[in-house]
Amino acid sequence: MTNYKRIRALFPDHLGLARGKYLPAAVAANGARHCTALFALAFDRTMVPAPGSKLLEGLPDFDLKFSMDEVRPGWEPDTGVVVGDAFYHGEPLRHAPRSVLRKAIADWEALGYQPIVGIELEAFVMQPDGRGGWTEWHTPTAYVYGTGHAVDPVGLFDEIMATADRCGLPIESINSEYDTPQFEMTLVHDHALRAVDNIFLFKLMAREIAAKHGLLLTFIGKPFADRGGSGLHVNFSLRDKYGHNAMADPEAPDGLSKLAHQCIAGLIAHHEGMTALCAPTVNAYKRLKPAQLAGFWANWGYDHRGVTVRIPHERGKATRIEHRMPDGAASPYYATAAVLQAARLGVVNNLTPPPAEEQDCLEHQSTNRHTPTNLSAALEALEADKEFVEAFSPESVAQFVATKRAEWEKFAYAVTDWELKYYLPFL
Repeated sequence: MTNYKRIRALFPDHLGLARGKYLPAAVAANGARHCTALFALAFDRTMVPAPGSKLLEGLPDFDLKFSMDEVRPGWEPDTGVVVGDAFYHGEPLRHAPRSVLRKAIADWEALGYQPIVGIELEAFVMQPDGRGGWTEWHTPTAYVYGTGHAVDPVGLFDEIMATADRCGLPIESINSEYDTPQFEMTLVHDHALRAVDNIFLFKLMAREIAAKHGLLLTFIGKPFADRGGSGLHVNFSLRDKYGHNAMADPEAPDGLSKLAHQCIAGLIAHHEGMTALCAPTVNAYKRLKPAQLAGFWANWGYDHRGVTVRIPHERGKATRIEHRMPDGAASPYYATAAVLQAARLGVVNNLTPPPAEEQDCLEHQSTNRHTPTNLSAALEALEADKEFVEAFSPESVAQFVATKRAEWEKFAYAVTDWELKYYLPFL
């Protein structure tokens, strides 16, 4: 391990935030302790007695454990960074997001397959509005698939790319998106846990670099009503015991194996139930609408961006499934685990997918099934999908639902600026 003065030991929480501590390098191998009640927290720091939080049981500690061999270069001076696992009394904390992803990986390995994951991120860049809030970053000459000064006048993404390279976070590509000032950032695929850890660290690093420039890089799904939303697309394939891509079948008419079709069927079967984990905020449902190319419909297709389950055109070793529902603000651990478990259920139940989508999904589509219309309905759909809950993690779902129901209730009782602007002049 490189000589670092300190270690930044991190772990993902249920809100998608990076929690952790700075530890002097000399004592970092001992790990760290954190209060279990953080699993009761909301974004506004209010707390609910969610299962697993032990809020009403004395607020005990759990242990964050990691290997010093896993410490990697950080983006702060003299600081290494590592993602650890949560343990309580010597046992993995089952509702911790990294534990949930580890379970999904282990469940696939029990079937003889190793999940390989690649994630695409989308995010908007914001600048201060002068009134204590945020507005769009001013890039008047930006355009889709743009590079250089026109789309990035301060070199923000130059710095992000250079820093990612130093930190061992393997970028595949970065470009401006259709709407401004939105960008897409894709990392190279890897074994599932490593790939998601990379995304987790990359998001944090990129936001912190933006903050140094006085900017806000936001992954919220729909920050602007008049523009497209931001997703977190989960691409995955399955490697068999021989190291071959088990989703590929060169003898099949479409180049896809039976296993791949079963995975597609599982994702379609659990479309509604997995939505809350992939779209975990009130705002996420502003993005999940018809004709938004955002994973609204329970459908799949060949190289079709209007469907939820897209099969990119590459075959052979590059054969994969892209799941387009997850919101940019979703926990990459929850979203990836949800995709892997829904797909696995298609295999264990020997499901067959419906016909591939051939309509445009802008004005017409072949199904009436779609994501729930709001967070509350999505939580109900999640709890109703008993098979999916059992596969994902009953403990995690119980904790997640409790905190997210409280979040929904806050929204339901809130008085918005829109209501005041719309009604006050007349009523």
